Amino acid sequence: MEIGLLFKFAKYCLVGFGGMAVDFGVTWLLKEQLKFNRYIANSLGFMTAATSNYILNRIWTFESENRNIAGEYVSFVSIALLGLLINNGIIWLFSEKYRLNFYLSKLLAVTAVTLWNFVMNYYFTF
Repeated sequence: MEIGLLFKFAKYCLVGFGGMAVDFGVTWLLKEQLKFNRYIANSLGFMTAATSNYILNRIWTFESENRNIAGEYVSFVSIALLGLLINNGIIWLFSEKYRLNFYLSKLLAVTAVTLWNFVMNYYFTF
């Protein structure tokens, strides 16, 4: 991997850590405090983080100057939604089938989906 791409991935991961805090925070609030279904809470947390990540990645990581912000956002969110399917699948697999803690399962899912999202956004969004 070239150094420029590695640097972008590092920036993407930093944005992702912030997004993970948003994701976990929204998920926890909805699931634990407001008693939403765990998968609805997870989906809303994930999408809130995806939106904040889009803004930060557009500005800082990829320094996009694309004037078609709506199209770029739709691409980013579409990739995030596919990532969400992967995310929920991993959570289901580990928390329901293998009986791991929900949040440990979510952490594993976030880790796996990070690479998916970066590669897809690098090639298709930005």
